[in-house]
Amino acid sequence: MKIQWNLLFGIIFALIVAVFAVINVDSVTVNYLFGTGEWPLILVILISVLLGGLMIGSAGLIKIYSLQRKWKAAVKENESLQLRLQELEPVQTSEAEPVETITAPTK
Repeated sequence: MKIQWNLLFGIIFALIVAVFAVINVDSVTVNYLFGTGEWPLILVILISVLLGGLMIGSAGLIKIYSLQRKWKAAVKENESLQLRLQELEPVQTSEAEPVETITAPTK
């Protein structure tokens, strides 16, 4: 359900940006570090949204990659601890004192 809501919000956001960009078709001056240029405002808006989306997407991918690495490390640690536990269980049962069982007298 969360994916469906994210998709719905993404489509609504894309429609709002598209309408906003189509309304603003005037040429604007864009100042670069090394000069200036005339660009249609629609392109400036769309490129800005695209670059923002790429930055957010790349940050998300980095976070996912980091979590996957942590997950793999946790799985390996869990496996090694499970093996260690299996090695220690026979030792503990052999060192334990035998338990006496009490039975009820029969008639």
